[in-house]
This record gives sequence, C-alpha cells and structure tokens, in this order.
Amino acid sequence: MGVKDRKSIPFYQVDAFTSKVFSGNPAGVCLLEGPLEDQVMQQIAAENNLAETAFIRTDLKPFQIRWFTPTVEVDLCGHATLASAFVLFNEKNIKDVIRFQSLRSGELTVTKNEDLLTLDFPSDQIIPIDIKNEWIEAIGSPILEAYTGRTDLILRVENEAVVKAIQPDFESIKRWPYVGVIVTAKGTDVDFVSRFFGPAVGIDEDPVTGSAHTSLVVYWSKKLKKTKLSARQESKRRGDLLCEINGERALITGNAQLYLKGEIYVPNH
Repeated sequence: MGVKDRKSIPFYQVDAFTSKVFSGNPAGVCLLEGPLEDQVMQQIAAENNLAETAFIRTDLKPFQIRWFTPTVEVDLCGHATLASAFVLFNEKNIKDVIRFQSLRSGELTVTKNEDLLTLDFPSDQIIPIDIKNEWIEAIGSPILEAYTGRTDLILRVENEAVVKAIQPDFESIKRWPYVGVIVTAKGTDVDFVSRFFGPAVGIDEDPVTGSAHTSLVVYWSKKLKKTKLSARQESKRRGDLLCEINGERALITGNAQLYLKGEIYVPNH
C-alpha cells in the first residue's frame, strides 16, 4: 500500500512549558477533520512514543480534544493541551482564546498573551491521607505529608534537593492505585518544585505535567498563603510554569516551541 492509498493526518511535535526546543515536555498533536477510530488513535500514540499525543477534531466547535499515552487514553493532559493550542493559534490564525471540549474533563480554554499561553482547568480536590512505609521505600526519602487528588498521589518531601535526587522504584509505583505520583517541595528560586512519575500509564517520568499542577497549586496556595505561584518541574528536560488558583479553576501558564511538522499516513477504512 503506497502513501497515496492512505489517509493523511497533519502532525506536529511541540515542546511545552519551555521557551526553547529540546526542553520542556514534548507532545504530539494530530489535527483531524472528522472521526478516527479509538484503536487507530492509540496505535498512533504508541508509534509516536511520546508521553502524550493529542487528537483535535477541528470540524467541531468547540474543538474536541482527546489525549493518549503510548498505552492508554487519559482524562486530562496539560502539556498536550498547551501544545494543541499553540498549533491552533499558529495554524488556524485564531486570535486570543481557544475552547476545547473534552470527553472526560468538560470544557477547557486556553488564552494567548503574546508568547504566553494560559490553560484554564478545573482545580483538583486533594485529601490528606496517612503515609505508608512502602511509599517511603519506593521513593527512598522521608515523606512529610501525603495527599490524594482525583487521579494522583501527592507526596511532600523536605526540600528541593531531595526532589532532584529521588530515584524511585518504578516497579513498586506501577502497582499503586494512582495514575501518577507527584513528589514536591518548596523551591529555592521558585515557590515550589516537583517531579511526576507515571509508570502505571506507561510513563516512568513525565518531563512537565500541566495536569499535576491543578493539584499542586491547590496544595501550595494554602501552604504559602498566596494565589499566584511560580513552579518548576525538575526533570532532566525541566519546565517552568506560572500557576494561579481562581475559585474552582486552576490557571496554568507557560511557553511552547514547535519542533516538528509533518504528516502521518494511516490506512483508509
């Protein structure tokens, strides 16, 4: 089967939450003009082998958005939403605001202010829980506080140096009943730092996780008694975010950079 016999899908790879390529969190963005089978979207995400690939139905208003890791569809993904908005702002010549409709997280908006993009997401509800010894063993560090959000486990450790040094036991974490495990601490030159581990959904460590900050901004805004906070995710690629709590909404702001533009060819059905 030649390329001419297959369906062509515009594809973009964008580094999110960074002002330069080769840092931040890379996401795939596929622009669709109609429906695509779930199985094919999952196969594309696996083939891309990025933390997330977003699929945007541009024929619908608001645009429909779905997110797939290499192994599963997820409820919400911040960096892939930021990447998708970046592509649409630049490719579709949209001025200031993009609205997405998601199947699992409702309506999401992204606003543009010069080079900065702001995600408007529902803030998480976090609940304090008792610390388990297996968590301490798996991350190799004492834990000061533990909370659960809608999908993730949040663990606060002593300081930024501890966050950077953690070498978790991914096989243990994979068995826990959470999409991801967030390790966080107060920052030295930012308000707070974090790392995100998601082996249960095929991502040992995610470089920069927008959705995790819908939980972190709730925790740290109460802890630091401020509504606007600066954050850094301390992965190897690192990423910088500005976070704001606004009622039941979390505003997550960052930059994005285009790395790749091309086409994906899939069989016609």
